[in-house]
Amino acid sequence: MELCDTLEPALQSHTQRSNPVPPHVQVLSNLGFLATGTVQQELADRVGISQPSIQQQLPVKRGFYSIAGLHNLIGAIDYTHVRIKAPSPDPFPYLNRMQYHSINVQVICDSVNHLLNVVSRFPGGAHYSYFMQNSSVGMRLEQGAAGDAWLIGRMPFTWLMTPLTKPQTHQEASYNQRHARTRSTIERTICILRDTGCVWTQQVVCRIIMACCVLHNIAMKRGVPLPLQPPHQDVRPDPLLGPDNRHGVEVRQQIISRF
Repeated sequence: MELCDTLEPALQSHTQRSNPVPPHVQVLSNLGFLATGTVQQELADRVGISQPSIQQQLPVKRGFYSIAGLHNLIGAIDYTHVRIKAPSPDPFPYLNRMQYHSINVQVICDSVNHLLNVVSRFPGGAHYSYFMQNSSVGMRLEQGAAGDAWLIGRMPFTWLMTPLTKPQTHQEASYNQRHARTRSTIERTICILRDTGCVWTQQVVCRIIMACCVLHNIAMKRGVPLPLQPPHQDVRPDPLLGPDNRHGVEVRQQIISRF
């Protein structure tokens, strides 16, 4: 009912037809489609990833710290592929490394599975660095918009807290375990969002992804119970997808020295 009330002004028909489809029918029909499967845009963040605010960031930082004791984190980032029909006339850019056609989706979440930023417009063959160069959040982070805060992930960016590829000491091993436990938040979030795939065009899939992400945040805000998840298991951290950067290595060693 809340969705119907919110969307009714935008969904009311402006045609001269005598029997337009009522807004509540449009809402329920679309919810049914999104739930059962029977645009390229970007979902803006809510907690100051791009324009940091101390008041906005503190609850997110506390949430991540409570997982494994890592300080100053304002988001967890990763990528997932959503299957699409092979586009015509140029399907090759959408062919991913798993050899199926997809949209590559960048997702940033907080410690309790709220979505902070979603980019759903790039083809499955796009490299993660392409996202950073062509999404607004990536460009702002590269310009230092996060200040002294960090995102947690696997990619070698100056604003990203990454794991060690070959931990040598007990402290380094402890850091990697803490990193894996904390980063598992984004894996669980993507697992909640992920579907088995659909056979629509890339434009339709992009709109579907964004609609589902908005509905996910509405459900989280309203306290809708999450699907049951398997118990957490510590896993070995994934290898980095590129070389470390000098500043990141120095800060990471400072963090490790605290353990």
